[in-house]
Amino acid sequence: MWRSVFELRQSRRGGNDGRLQPAMMMRPLYFICGLVLLALGLIGAFVPVMPTTIFLILAAWCFARSSPKLEAWLLQHRTFGPVLTAWRREGAIPRRGKILACLGMALGFVLFWMGVHPVLELLLLVLAGIVACASYIVSRPEPSPQSEPQP
Repeated sequence: MWRSVFELRQSRRGGNDGRLQPAMMMRPLYFICGLVLLALGLIGAFVPVMPTTIFLILAAWCFARSSPKLEAWLLQHRTFGPVLTAWRREGAIPRRGKILACLGMALGFVLFWMGVHPVLELLLLVLAGIVACASYIVSRPEPSPQSEPQP
């Protein structure tokens, strides 16, 4: 499992010789990436063809390495928290999320096909990528009852 920035700081060998540790140098980069991914996820919540969950999963990963406060906020969020927690614990995706993701990919493919009018090779390449992504999503387990939030 990935170790947090805090754990990496705790595992330093020897004293602090004044140099920044690699984890400390990466912290601002993880924080900025987390903010960008969070913004993309929030945009995706309102734009039908753009995904939300994958950006939020990646944002939580970045915040785990840079900002425990923002990570906790995401994991405890009323709407997004249960999905992120289920993914972290079990690699699980709720059935509703699977359906919406597959419908979004199908809609995106149709819009691509109608809007771009690609050559057959490109159309098949994009279709293969979408089918691979959809297959992965559908193959994920659904959250167990114990990981779902209680009212």
